[in-house]
Amino acid sequence: MKPDIRQYTLGALATNGYLVGNPETKEAVFIDPAGECGRIMRELTSRGYRLAAIMLTHGHFDHTGAAEELREKTGAKIYAGEQEKALLASAELNCSGWYRKFTVQGDIWLTDNQVIAPAGLEFKVLATPGHTAGGVCYYLEEEGILFAGDTLFAGSVGRSDLPTGSMSVLMQSVGRLAKLPDSVVVYPGHGPSSTIGDEKRQNPYLSGYEG
Repeated sequence: MKPDIRQYTLGALATNGYLVGNPETKEAVFIDPAGECGRIMRELTSRGYRLAAIMLTHGHFDHTGAAEELREKTGAKIYAGEQEKALLASAELNCSGWYRKFTVQGDIWLTDNQVIAPAGLEFKVLATPGHTAGGVCYYLEEEGILFAGDTLFAGSVGRSDLPTGSMSVLMQSVGRLAKLPDSVVVYPGHGPSSTIGDEKRQNPYLSGYEG
């Protein structure tokens, strides 16, 4: 079964949010609901999906702005990495004070290498700290698809100068992603999609990894 992946540019910082649907069960997850809850709800309705999970790659405000409202409207639980609890719970750490202060309460806390299957879609959780302490990527291993959040971009990586960030830790996480098959499609938190192979060939932060 091929998942139905829809990308949306949402919120003040043009964040990529992803609706990942299961055409067989008519359930879906939404990864990084940055904002515009009404728009997300309209997309779910128009495509006939019931929302089974709200999945956060990390807790920065520009990836979580609609999470609480979306949970309230759909009843879907919020998933996030277990090391992201403090950042989600602090308007200072999640940088939401840049616009409007808010916090997010997660429902299900995820650990490295955990396999979850909301909407009948099997995701492997990869802990990829560095951009934030509790950042994770969601890997549809069978389909060769990675939702990378702000860990890896086309041609670059996430910044590490915000609260709980660390460039040395981020580089370790990027190195872990570089070990995935070259054919894996990377859907990042900002900008265009890519592949692991393309990033090993053209991304300076992945130099030294064989293509």
